[in-house]
Amino acid sequence: MHRLSAGRGGSEDGRVNARDRDGEGRARNARPRDGLGRPLPYGAQGVERQPEGVVRTPGETVVQAQLLLDAGMPFHAHEVFEDAWKSGPDAEAPLWRALAQLAVGLTHSARGNAVGGARLLRRGADALALAGREAAGGATAFEGGPPYGMDLVGLVGWARELAGRVESGAAVDAAAEAPHLTGGPGPA
Repeated sequence: MHRLSAGRGGSEDGRVNARDRDGEGRARNARPRDGLGRPLPYGAQGVERQPEGVVRTPGETVVQAQLLLDAGMPFHAHEVFEDAWKSGPDAEAPLWRALAQLAVGLTHSARGNAVGGARLLRRGADALALAGREAAGGATAFEGGPPYGMDLVGLVGWARELAGRVESGAAVDAAAEAPHLTGGPGPA
């Protein structure tokens, strides 16, 4: 990423506003981020960001997202899910979007945003439950059982339970609370 001048949008005193831009000139914040995606000061040591627009197989998406969740980096897992929903078949987009909402809900909860965290966890759980019902009915791309070995019922239960605890004021450690996408044991 580069720090380049935007070339327009100057201030009243004639200065041009500087904006972070990527290699194609799109606005892109280049500040380093912590494991929960919070911007850090320029020059600070941050966590490497997930590249955008990566096309992965669904299995690779599940594995990569799980590694990030287990490492306490749900913000980064959300970006992996977002790539899957944007690059995959339209019929699968609701699944990946719901999983991204769960990851963002965990992110906000770990940041201490109880209202936003609980709301996103519930919204993701509702969307995931709907995707699961549609999958069970054979009306979507997920015929023959849970998509990609994921435990949708377990994930919905996890999200709703965590949302209740977050609303009650519980502090959230993202790594300790990370769900296990395939229903097996979570992080050690």
